[in-house]
Amino acid sequence: MDKSKILIVDDDPDLRRALNIRFRASNYETAYASDGLSAISMAQKEKPDVIILDLGLPAGDGFVVMECLQDIAALSCIPVIVLTARDPQSARERIMNAGATAFFQKPVDDRRLLSAVRAVLSPAWTGGKLHSSN
Repeated sequence: MDKSKILIVDDDPDLRRALNIRFRASNYETAYASDGLSAISMAQKEKPDVIILDLGLPAGDGFVVMECLQDIAALSCIPVIVLTARDPQSARERIMNAGATAFFQKPVDDRRLLSAVRAVLSPAWTGGKLHSSN
């Protein structure tokens, strides 16, 4: 069976590296993007099973990325888990309305993030939203 692939989109190389280590240790493949434009390109190229997306990105923020993903039929069904430093109280509704499956505020508890990834990759997953944030 093929490993599930996670696209990590964040402009912080240390966070990308830490998430890469965590996900690979949990038997997932990973791919990276550091800005909004490369996120769409990598999603088209890699066809990930889930996307971990920061909102504060150069070359198109996370909201632009989610809008583009929704506009591309082959990418619109990929679950997006937002990982952001923005205040969850002011951003929650906008994030979920933009198409995110879940969101977590940085710094994130690795176990909770991994649990959300496992949930959306589960054969029982039927779509929808997960309860999330910190």
